[in-house]
Amino acid sequence: MVIYPDIEIQNGRCVNLRRGHMQDPIVYDISPVEAARQHVSNGAQVLHVVDLDNVMRGGHDNHKAVIEIIQAVNVPVQVGGGIRTLEGARFWFEHGASRVVIGTAAIEDRHFLQELCAQYPGQVVVSIDARQNKVMCHGWTQETIYTPLDVAKDLQKHGVAAIIYTDIDLDDDHLEATFSITTQMVDELHIPVISSGAVKTLDDISTLRMLPNIAGVIVGRALMSGAVSLKEALEVCQQPDSHAEFL
Repeated sequence: MVIYPDIEIQNGRCVNLRRGHMQDPIVYDISPVEAARQHVSNGAQVLHVVDLDNVMRGGHDNHKAVIEIIQAVNVPVQVGGGIRTLEGARFWFEHGASRVVIGTAAIEDRHFLQELCAQYPGQVVVSIDARQNKVMCHGWTQETIYTPLDVAKDLQKHGVAAIIYTDIDLDDDHLEATFSITTQMVDELHIPVISSGAVKTLDDISTLRMLPNIAGVIVGRALMSGAVSLKEALEVCQQPDSHAEFL
């Protein structure tokens, strides 16, 4: 299982959102590029970078900050945040991104997704965010009628390289939240699944690692706050395989 340290950028700052609320971010006293360098020095083999301002189609232009990260580290960087066009995706590939992450546009425009996957095979990842088993779009602000598993099964037919599944209930500390939907995703899809929003402690890393076929986990706030050490998380991932069944 691969650990993807998450760097979220808003107004040029390194942040994390409380329950997805753009107007009330946790702001960290470190620049995005320094956070990237720190993660890599601690052993990160890949980075996940999101331009939050671009998600909502406005605000600060964070392109320079993301490019600075790509140029500053010697590991692959996958970039997401409001990528809705072929031109937008091409910009990031031309500036060194290893993969692009598509969110709402992949849910709403299959033609765009299919064309993008055809032009960049193996380099397009789709992010599916869900609350109470319903897919959410537009920065978690609009609920759809679709379940994440049904959407994921359809998306894998279009040639996406992987699915990022964000369980908003886990991110929100919902009392009844479990890893059950994540487990379903890894069991029933034939493409890699990367978990997001699920890690608050090292035990969560251990639990996810035991899911058969889990490809990776995106960790943001837990790393930035110090609740989880990247070095310890990587050590957990390097332990011998020992899978458990989750019902």
